[in-house]
Amino acid sequence: MEEYSNDLDEETLFVVSQTFKALGDPTRIRILHLLFHKEYSVNGIADTLELRQSTVSHQLRFLKNLRLVKNRRDGTTLYYSHDDEHVMNMLKQTLEHASHS
Repeated sequence: MEEYSNDLDEETLFVVSQTFKALGDPTRIRILHLLFHKEYSVNGIADTLELRQSTVSHQLRFLKNLRLVKNRRDGTTLYYSHDDEHVMNMLKQTLEHASHS
């Protein structure tokens, strides 16, 4: 049996709780799921998911602050993609788990 280690510092606990908070919101899950497949502009996300642009921008800002998404500029357009393979794999596994219920 593996021995328990109590070496979780406050910063680690905060990042983990914020990551789960990000994954606890249906809109953010939909956005991350969309970005799992390819990059999108804010308008592309809004159109595909039938959301308001302001809603998408707000959620992307939250996800970017957690380094779950990143962006690149092409002219005046920002394109977003996922930025954390570990979290994306966790999301994919959780979605697969939910579909087996």
